[in-house]
Amino acid sequence: MEDKRTKKMQIKNKFNKNKWDGSSLFLIVFAVLFIAMIFRSFIGGTSPKMLINGEMVSQPKTIEMSFSDVLRRAPEIQTMKIRGDEANGVLRDGTEYTATIKYDPELLSKISENGTSVTIDNSKSWVDYLGTWVPILMGLFFIWWIFRGFKAGAGGLSRSLAQQNPTKITTGKTKTSFKDVAGIDAEKQELMEIVDFLKNKEKFKEVGARVPRGILLSGEPGTGKTLLARAIAGEANVPFFAASGSDFSGIIVGLGVAKIKEIFDMAKRNAPCILFIDEIDAIGQRRSTHSYNDQDREQTLNQLLIEMDGFSNDTGIIVIGATNRPDMLDPALLRPGRFDRQVYIELPDLSGRREILDLYAKKVKIASDVDLQDLARGTTGFSGADLENLLNEAALHAVRGGRKEIAQVDVEEARDKILMGPRKVRKMRPEDIKLTAYHEAGHAFVSIMYADITDPIHKATIIPRGRALGMVQHLPIDDKVSMTIAEVRANLSIALAGRAAEEVFFGADKITTGAESDIAMATRLTRYSITTAGLSPKVGLAAINQVNNFGNRTALENASEKTAELVDNEVRSWLDLAHNDATKLLSKNKETVKKLAEELLARETLTGDEIKEIVLGKKTKTVDKAKKTAIKKTKKSGK
Repeated sequence: MEDKRTKKMQIKNKFNKNKWDGSSLFLIVFAVLFIAMIFRSFIGGTSPKMLINGEMVSQPKTIEMSFSDVLRRAPEIQTMKIRGDEANGVLRDGTEYTATIKYDPELLSKISENGTSVTIDNSKSWVDYLGTWVPILMGLFFIWWIFRGFKAGAGGLSRSLAQQNPTKITTGKTKTSFKDVAGIDAEKQELMEIVDFLKNKEKFKEVGARVPRGILLSGEPGTGKTLLARAIAGEANVPFFAASGSDFSGIIVGLGVAKIKEIFDMAKRNAPCILFIDEIDAIGQRRSTHSYNDQDREQTLNQLLIEMDGFSNDTGIIVIGATNRPDMLDPALLRPGRFDRQVYIELPDLSGRREILDLYAKKVKIASDVDLQDLARGTTGFSGADLENLLNEAALHAVRGGRKEIAQVDVEEARDKILMGPRKVRKMRPEDIKLTAYHEAGHAFVSIMYADITDPIHKATIIPRGRALGMVQHLPIDDKVSMTIAEVRANLSIALAGRAAEEVFFGADKITTGAESDIAMATRLTRYSITTAGLSPKVGLAAINQVNNFGNRTALENASEKTAELVDNEVRSWLDLAHNDATKLLSKNKETVKKLAEELLARETLTGDEIKEIVLGKKTKTVDKAKKTAIKKTKKSGK
């Protein structure tokens, strides 16, 4: 037990050596010099005293004279002692004086004509010697300190600097396991071989297999890259060393190289182990042939390349790197032998989001009426960190409401807050509230009309949040990887139904800017369908927009002016057709839409079932597929 504790202390104190070094001596010398200057100014600023009849009596006050006073009162000066630009002496009436003068032979001869005794002091005080010799001695001392670092070899100075500027390293064994990671089962399966190697190394040696030396985890922020690295170390029960890429950069040249050596030396002494470098793109960026300003970063990268696959093999160190930008990394870092395996962690799908919610739900108190499946359906695009934050926001809202467990209303509030922003308390004109209600009623009604091919409607609200005055939410039944052209047309009609409702119920001269986000979304979907997905017969199957190296799309790349004009006309045609379709549906059912809008005005929020009841005129019960399957199994078993 004592050996383990001693070993941990050695690892912990590796970068925290407290020794007398050049920096400490510099501080001492400067402190002594500063105190001496203050002491001298203090002594020089006090008026001298003399002892008369056993009592301390201050000497006569010294007067200060300007240069013009010296010229004017030259006949009154009895003695003058000059030192640099300062002069002092006694007047003929016995008064002492100090003056600032300009050294001029004619001035001295003029003063001497009046019988004044003039003396010039060219001697130097100890302060003058300090001002001359201290910078020289400090420079020599600095040169000696520099050369002292090379006693241990070429890297002696860098190692000394690394010890004085320690890297923040998390050490020890972690208790995290694969049970704490949910929603990324395929990625966990990819990494099980690493755990198996760390546990049963001989099994791989018998076959001649070489375990990957490095694993690169990439993906969107919050998908669990760091958590997955900890889980690997926890499953294998090996030491875990964690550092950030920015820890290896500094203003001192060579410091990054020294820190890379130190952390790999530490890992070798504790092999087999896992070395985790978060945000590795900070030191692993692509090298350039004409880069002169990032030489230190490139030297740090070169040292990392050597340590990962240099002259020493089978070190027992598995390097795990994490980044959000794998496209920025140098190709030499990604080749086999360094980062042999690249694992891209995608955003969780529907089943993954449900697993993550079940995992985090064990850490909070949730009421029985909270439907986590519906919550998973309504959080498409959320990462694991987003889902954990959603439940935390729901818990905070429950506490504010005085509840001891999270209710469905807390979950709804948390999701709306994350998606649209916090609830706004703003004073709105009655006509604006009414127009918003009809706008959202238009979206909701057309959504019901296309319910057979689009995602089911979840709720409609006119409560302002963020920049939105209201919103209609849909909950997908499952994750979609593509859309048919019929779905695209239906979604365009739903998106433009808000503007269509404003025109139908208030007139074309009363439309507002409230449809800004709807129009932008519809335009993006239309342009994507035409230029990239090839859904327009007029434009054809040619992909006009190409993805560049950074994942962004440039407008109408590889397109002639004629093609660009054709695309613009086709986009307007699709949008006009969707707008006309929504207008016709709303015009034929004005009374139903009006009833829906009035209910929104009265209640502010309507659920999907309430909207269906108003539009279809009958109550509907939402029963998901899992419940239906369970009912069928129950009937078959006779229970």
